[in-house]
Amino acid sequence: MSETSSIQLSIIIPCLNEKATLAAAINLARQAIEQSGLSGEVVVSDNGSTDGSQAIAEREGARVVQAPRKGYGYALLEGFKQAKGEYLVMGDADATYDFREAVAFIEHLKNGADFVIGSRLAGNIHPGAMPFLHRYLGTPVLSFLINLFFGLRITDCNCGMRALTRKAFDRLGLISGGMEFASEMIIKAGLYNLKVKEVPCSLHKDTRDKEPHLRTWRDGWRHL
Repeated sequence: MSETSSIQLSIIIPCLNEKATLAAAINLARQAIEQSGLSGEVVVSDNGSTDGSQAIAEREGARVVQAPRKGYGYALLEGFKQAKGEYLVMGDADATYDFREAVAFIEHLKNGADFVIGSRLAGNIHPGAMPFLHRYLGTPVLSFLINLFFGLRITDCNCGMRALTRKAFDRLGLISGGMEFASEMIIKAGLYNLKVKEVPCSLHKDTRDKEPHLRTWRDGWRHL
């Protein structure tokens, strides 16, 4: 699958020192590609890892690209730009999302959707997987504001598992380099009148023994 034209689906995983969970995330992504029936690739966009994550990704069969600037958004932007697929899926390296559930996202893209976002709030949040304030205050409030101002009907604007077509990605013209990338993506989808679908998804508990990259209040204000 060395030729761009042979790749139909790319699953992009941003990565910064994720040696504990990266192999599991890649394995789920590869299973998703197999279940989709499409030719595909797993792209790990590395954001300057120093724990051997790049070697783990290559060992697990992923293609590693290097994001030139630090930041969640920059890592995803580089991954999207270098991905070869017509259908693009994004999700985290911490294995809290089950990429196999993204097969349903891809079906919506095949049927005419431009952008698909998961909803953990409408799906299955495993015990300990989401802080109380995120679940009952932060995410619902931000989702309400985005719906109000940008004409969308979503319940979980912060869900990190999403899918879109290559054409939709090119149209959005995304630029945010930090965690606010997630809000820019959904806001522009509303502004540009993309056909948006929401699909319930699961959220598993983060089993890593390090602090998450997301900072509740700091990144919440940046989103606003």
